[in-house]
Amino acid sequence: MSDKEPARQQGAQSVHIVDDDPSIREGLANLLEAVGIPAFCYASAEEFREVLGNDLAGCILLDARLPGISGPEFQDELGRAGCALPVIFMTAHGDMPMVRKVLKAGAVEFLFKPFQKQELLQAVTQAFILDSERRKEQALLQAIEARIDSLTERERQVMAMVTAGLLNKQIASELEISEIMVKVHRRRVMEGMRAESLADLVKMCERVRFPSWSSRRLIKP
Repeated sequence: MSDKEPARQQGAQSVHIVDDDPSIREGLANLLEAVGIPAFCYASAEEFREVLGNDLAGCILLDARLPGISGPEFQDELGRAGCALPVIFMTAHGDMPMVRKVLKAGAVEFLFKPFQKQELLQAVTQAFILDSERRKEQALLQAIEARIDSLTERERQVMAMVTAGLLNKQIASELEISEIMVKVHRRRVMEGMRAESLADLVKMCERVRFPSWSSRRLIKP
């Protein structure tokens, strides 16, 4: 294990350089590490695939032309694999249709070799910001889902009805319990979800697409 491996394994933001030219890889890694940015090098798409299962953070600096697969094709593959790392493309032989394609697919920037140090650092900074925002959102969604899992089945039923706009008496009638018990469950839901208000609870449920109570279930035969 290299001295840099702990940073990659612990999810520290790093630049993952995928380029088949060893001199390019080494030069870019040295440039980035000189300003305190960890960098990891991969000679092919296949090498990078081997670390995809790890909790990677940062961004990918991807050559547009790799052995056996093009950069845009690999970008598509990464998306299908669930890799959400921001991608910065680089090439010495780019064309505008390719540039438009990868930017439309979500690439942060397209750099033409040889590019200036400042161009690279600006692109990496932008990519790191996007990655941080993504990871924060992911952590928030996981926290909300964990709170939902901590609720009882009855509490989840009440939450679905409350966020659908049902009144306490409607919930009590549907679940065949007293309004007092509805209030007890509502309080536990608010506490368990750490919601400051009903609006806050609704936003959390919408964020994780928690299924709301269907009004059709309230229609009596």
